[in-house]
Amino acid sequence: MDEADASAQVWRDEVRVRPTAEQDRDALARLVEVDADPFEVVSYERAADPQALSIDRAQRLRAGQHARHVRRLREREQRQGS
Repeated sequence: MDEADASAQVWRDEVRVRPTAEQDRDALARLVEVDADPFEVVSYERAADPQALSIDRAQRLRAGQHARHVRRLREREQRQGS
């Protein structure tokens, strides 16, 4: 595995374990309801941005597609090797 592949794998692993943008948005919305702290409001506005939500979904989709692709390749190799 070269440096680019290793870096890509680290990114995919991080995408899979981090909370979704929707979860972040909902948590920040609860904070803003309690006390509208200016930092929390700005954070909520960023998390609720449709473009941020779209980017998060696209990143998760790409990481999942890659994981499925790798899994299929391994399964194919096992079938051919058996």
